[in-house]
Amino acid sequence: MIPKELLKKVRQIEIRTSHMVNDVFAGQYHSAFKGRGMEFEEVRQYQIGDDVRTIDWNVTARSGQPFVKVFREERELTVMLLVDMSRSHLFGTAGQLKRELAAEVCATLAFSAIRNNDKVGLICFTDRTERFVPAKKGTRHVLRVIRELLYHEPEGTGTDIAAAIEHLNRVTTRRSVVFVVSDFQASGYEASLRVARRRHDLIPITIVDPRERDLPNVRFIELTDAETGQTVVVDTSSLKLRTSYAGRASHDADQRRRTFRSMDVETVEVTTGESFVEPLARFFRAREARL
Repeated sequence: MIPKELLKKVRQIEIRTSHMVNDVFAGQYHSAFKGRGMEFEEVRQYQIGDDVRTIDWNVTARSGQPFVKVFREERELTVMLLVDMSRSHLFGTAGQLKRELAAEVCATLAFSAIRNNDKVGLICFTDRTERFVPAKKGTRHVLRVIRELLYHEPEGTGTDIAAAIEHLNRVTTRRSVVFVVSDFQASGYEASLRVARRRHDLIPITIVDPRERDLPNVRFIELTDAETGQTVVVDTSSLKLRTSYAGRASHDADQRRRTFRSMDVETVEVTTGESFVEPLARFFRAREARL
């Protein structure tokens, strides 16, 4: 049975993200993600301003009056959320865990999708595929997706993005919009992302925490790798140590961004304790402009 506290949290996320979808992202999702193409709907008489390239010459010749073909966008899309549930996502120093931020971002994307009559599916992964929710429509289905993101207790500890991509390719038979939500603190996933990029509309969303960029000066602290369990004690009063830590974090972030750019994929980066609205809105606007 799902605890009442969790149901309350799901409801809070539903209210908050639904508000953002209606007030902030209204229309942006639809403009950023086009349907699979245009399909023929009807033939009607030519009107001033119609594109002459749409004239149906066969009907025009038979009737003696100009007629044009009318098309409509084949709108329905499948949106797949591939969400990293490894132990590194149980980290958060700004009043919010990375896993909680990932759930809010995914809820916003899912509600945006169903507002446009698109399907939403979910793959939760660690070093294995933990949960697969087939793509469906409707608010109740999205609430189930949110519950899985908050309630699921993963068995694995590490991160295997490549395996999650392989599972995606096995369970999806059509081109989908795929959001990969992870901190990308892993290696060996680049080749799989390149393959997925050719098959799907792929968007990586990177979840980061401020303390992954720099360390505060608080003297001795114990750091533990959440995925391996390895622990080390460091003296954060050392300027050399803090500079080295920040430099390594900056290098890793730059390398990740270069990798995504080389794949020609658009990406979003969100930070715990900060609003994800502007980064997501900026992504929608940039994508709409490019399209």
